[in-house]
Amino acid sequence: MGKIIAIANQKGGVGKTTTSVNLAASLGVLEKKVLLIDADPQANATSGLGIDVETIEMGTYQLLEHSSKAEETIMKTESPNLDLIPAHIDLVAIEIELVDMDQREYMMARAIRHLKDSYDYILIDCAPSLGLLTLNALTASDSVIIPIQCEYFALEGLGKLLNTIKSVQKIHNQKLDIEGLLLTMFDSRLRLSNQVVDEVQKHFDEMVFDTIIQRNVRLSEAPSYGESIINYDAGSKGAANYLSLAQEIITKNDA
Repeated sequence: MGKIIAIANQKGGVGKTTTSVNLAASLGVLEKKVLLIDADPQANATSGLGIDVETIEMGTYQLLEHSSKAEETIMKTESPNLDLIPAHIDLVAIEIELVDMDQREYMMARAIRHLKDSYDYILIDCAPSLGLLTLNALTASDSVIIPIQCEYFALEGLGKLLNTIKSVQKIHNQKLDIEGLLLTMFDSRLRLSNQVVDEVQKHFDEMVFDTIIQRNVRLSEAPSYGESIINYDAGSKGAANYLSLAQEIITKNDA
């Protein structure tokens, strides 16, 4: 039985998609069967895995409006053991279309629940908002990873996200857990980066992953080539960081 993990933070630019793509690829390399669901209308996870967004005919939009079965929307990727449900800009419209529907928060949960039998991990790359798309992802998930960048406004908005998670737990999904807080874009030369790490670890203690994702040029370059960091430069610091995170998650969940 697989585990569904949402990667969420309503702040943009914190490393959500970078984490979704590279964690998924790393879990695949470590011989776990992985499905990545792109639930962000910007479709960066889709293009970051080398898929031409303009060619998408079925993806997260059709999955959520239940016009296609989940199996029909799944694509193979170049990454070992990694499948993808892609996104397209038309996903922007789904929030408006879902508003009047009954049980609108459960559309994704219903569509993907049975896929847990086919995968070890299902990761959902969420949009940078706390709208219906992200709510659907949290309602469908067993846990959530929250990326936090090691910069000045790191903790701004975190309280709001944690409150959203609490209300999802209370109303829609009692089993939703926090998989962990992931510190990203760490630069050891900057005092501020070190201060953010200390502050987050002091406030949240065991909720914080041991692995810290460091700033890495290769990590920034990889999406423009449509590749995960594992395919692009397996010897880079970025690849080592995400393989370490994948191993940490596997160890925690196999315990």
